[in-house]
Amino acid sequence: MAKPRNDLLDRLVYCAARLVSMFMYCWPVQANLRLAQWLGNLVYRLDRRHREIAQDNLRRAFPRESAQRIEQLARRSMQHLCMLGIEVLFTTRLVRLETYARYVRLENIKPVLELLLRSQHGLIMLTGHWGNWEILGYVLATLGFEVNVVARPLDNPYLDQWLLGVRQKKGQKMIAKKGATSEVTEALDQGAAVAFIADQDAGRKGLFVDFFGRPASTYKSIGLLAMQYQVPIVVGYAQRLDGEFHFAAGVQDVILPEQWAPQADPLRYITQRYTRAIEDIVRRDPAQYLWAHRRWKSQPAPRSSGAAAASGL
Repeated sequence: MAKPRNDLLDRLVYCAARLVSMFMYCWPVQANLRLAQWLGNLVYRLDRRHREIAQDNLRRAFPRESAQRIEQLARRSMQHLCMLGIEVLFTTRLVRLETYARYVRLENIKPVLELLLRSQHGLIMLTGHWGNWEILGYVLATLGFEVNVVARPLDNPYLDQWLLGVRQKKGQKMIAKKGATSEVTEALDQGAAVAFIADQDAGRKGLFVDFFGRPASTYKSIGLLAMQYQVPIVVGYAQRLDGEFHFAAGVQDVILPEQWAPQADPLRYITQRYTRAIEDIVRRDPAQYLWAHRRWKSQPAPRSSGAAAASGL
């Protein structure tokens, strides 16, 4: 059961955040991004718990990298997270239909545009906690495409409503992750696109697939929805360029129903393939990944000696 929240504290945090954002708007976005990098260094130094989680995840993902390189990647990962917060604040001010091309370079985007324009049966779009994952749906909505984004609301309801206003300004529809099934199925029934962040730990009941050489618990719902509705899955990304408010947005992989249909285990095939696509994205620039989140928190239960004997091991 979730702990009851302190409404007064939530309001104070919200007011403080709005005051800080007002101050930030007095300065160009690039100056704020430089401040975010400094804050990222500070948070990295002070937040021992997340620093150690990030370093441990990086050591396991890149066992051949030096300790110095691991420390550098973990620090830059925290900088990128702080930069994301600044970018979310400035997105509605900078990214419009007439200006988006100044800030977002579309590459290999033709497959998803064709599917959005031609598909009458729905579409599933996925990404991971890499680069600026928030701007993907925003740009598509700016271009006039209907996008339904499944996301976990912030714990602070006032901050959540504020972020919701940013996310929905150009027409994105946000669906709360908890209890999202009915709204997601309704959107797919209507032939709309549904977007997920697909690299979150799914607990002990998730489907374990390989991610950077380790079992990672992954939600089954994405693959099951794709199989039920026979809709394509598009894995995309938005890479931050040169530490500035510039991004390269594109498609890493498209998984079609005819590709998983002949597989012996279609659900595992879908889940492993899009997880591999996310891994390939992360390998482009590991520093832009959120290594401090506990992607490998859940692990498969150890096999009993009886089960191992029965399988001949």
